[in-house]
Amino acid sequence: MTITAPPAGAGARQQKRRLGDVWSDRVFRAVALAAGLLVLLILGLITWVMLSKAWSAFKYQGPSFVTSQHWDPNSNSFGAFAYIFGTLVSSAIALVIAVPLSLGIALFVTELAGKRLRTLVTYVIDLLAAIPSVVYGFWALAVFTKPVQTFYTHVADTIGKMPLLSRLFGGPASGASFMTAGLILAVMITPIVTSLSRETLLTVPQEDKNAALAMGATRLEMLRVAVFPRVRSGLIAAFMLGLGRAMGETIAVALVIGSSAQVTSHLFRTGDTMASNIAHNFGEAIDLHRSALIGLGVVLFGITIIVNVIARVIISRSNRSLWEVVR
Repeated sequence: MTITAPPAGAGARQQKRRLGDVWSDRVFRAVALAAGLLVLLILGLITWVMLSKAWSAFKYQGPSFVTSQHWDPNSNSFGAFAYIFGTLVSSAIALVIAVPLSLGIALFVTELAGKRLRTLVTYVIDLLAAIPSVVYGFWALAVFTKPVQTFYTHVADTIGKMPLLSRLFGGPASGASFMTAGLILAVMITPIVTSLSRETLLTVPQEDKNAALAMGATRLEMLRVAVFPRVRSGLIAAFMLGLGRAMGETIAVALVIGSSAQVTSHLFRTGDTMASNIAHNFGEAIDLHRSALIGLGVVLFGITIIVNVIARVIISRSNRSLWEVVR
């Protein structure tokens, strides 16, 4: 058997190629590390600038900035609790409505719809996600608030008089309210949550679904056994992203929530949020009032971080449980 010698210079070229690959990996690693550190640097700078500008309000008001309900710039009293309450309530309403709807649409698109219908629904969802929030707000203000007040009044006069439900749906009812803000936020975050949920559901291999169906599982059992355990963390991330969008929404909420900060369990009453208060008053605010408004932004920023941390904990536990099941 004849052994052919490698061409002259082939070893040098191969060594040069390996050297190039090593340098490419190092450059890629450095660029990725720099990008990650840049994100942390920007986040740290934003936090530092906001804290420095809000510090005078925090120092003046103390812990009552978060615990007090009284917000009166004329008397230099800044209690943000009512705005925090309004932000959490309107976002919770949006999440309660949007999550089942988004998950249902995503399941319909991925599991039931034909190709043409799937393309049409996906196109409509993506189009809704691209509509600016101010358009939703003006639509709700011009078209939605008056008819919905009649509906709220009817609800308050019927189930709103029941012993337990009266705390939530009792009258008097206003068209601009926590509930209206929550409904508009639900409409706004549904396309985003639906798109993310759809992409997450599409990551499950069709072979796994077919195997479950071949074992005699119904479609619902197939989803429960073969799909949901695999995509649980992705769905939670989609829901938390929708919650973050709802908490930070400004213009649409400012137009339909009533701009009357109060802490109440009645969902048909007027309220206000941190973001809408900032949008309404920041242009005219000076000195301590402006610092207090920036303080609201800091509190909103902190709540968003807490929500994301909780989401990460839930996702980590979900992944750990799935790994234990797989093992």
